[in-house]
Amino acid sequence: MSAALSGRVPAGQELGADAADISASVADPDRFARVFDRHSDEIHRYAARRLGADRQDLADDVTAETFLVAFRKRRRYDLTRPDARPWLYGIAANLIAKHRRTEVRKLKALARAAEPDTDAFEQRSVDRMDAQRLGPRLAAALASLRTAERELLFLVTWAELSYEQAAEALGVPVGTVRSRLSRTRAKIRAAMEGRR
Repeated sequence: MSAALSGRVPAGQELGADAADISASVADPDRFARVFDRHSDEIHRYAARRLGADRQDLADDVTAETFLVAFRKRRRYDLTRPDARPWLYGIAANLIAKHRRTEVRKLKALARAAEPDTDAFEQRSVDRMDAQRLGPRLAAALASLRTAERELLFLVTWAELSYEQAAEALGVPVGTVRSRLSRTRAKIRAAMEGRR
């Protein structure tokens, strides 16, 4: 029986703070609040970035639902994993995936949008003009990615998860993360350079 199902950790191995709190929360549900306190801001920032600044209400909902799902599944948490962040990011990513259609529509609309007129201040700012020029192309490149590719890219770049943590969050081998990320970066480079 695995550590996740038995609630036990192999002899000689100490629990990390997250694993200890999750394990203790099975008997004392209030202990799970420590996991929430440690990670809710980070999960919320990730959800807000993934869903867009104009969707703070949805980011709030995704964050709350992430911890609700985690609380309900806490008995199945693998206690050999001291850091719950990859597990929580995986839950959040699955919830965000439910909003995929909206996300893709938004990226495609941004890609179709004409460049806005710039005022004198913007004309003096090369960086800002480059961002405006590349924004629609980048949005189109992101919209063209498969959901799994886009989610992995955001977990590594925005959430700053390691390849190992991203693999854990998505439930795939580390080798899959490496190869998928390499292909995703190549697709984005090609789209940004106008190649297909």
